[in-house]
Amino acid sequence: MKNSIKYSVSLKFEEIKLPPFEDILVLGKHSPHGKQGISKSFNLLIPNGFEVIDTDHENVSCVFVNKRILVKMPKEKILKILASNVFPYVSEQEIVKVDFKVKISYDVIEEE
Repeated sequence: MKNSIKYSVSLKFEEIKLPPFEDILVLGKHSPHGKQGISKSFNLLIPNGFEVIDTDHENVSCVFVNKRILVKMPKEKILKILASNVFPYVSEQEIVKVDFKVKISYDVIEEE
């Protein structure tokens, strides 16, 4: 009697958007994909959609920030938040996507 082969497959799929992140991408200093290559890819996918911000952090080369976030918050504040909350956990070889949602609220608005 011949052994018959049986296959068991588990399958899931979902729609993705390009680029596969929306807010911020943190690029480690020695990541396999360089700053220039990622910049060119983004310009092809979403022309003028992201700003590249260089950093002096020991492990992080630069940060790609969606320009719609920069309309709401200055890049200096964004970098300060990332430097204290994200950069310490990024290795030199990594590319890390960051979900960064900004809410703006006012306590008191006075007009004359």
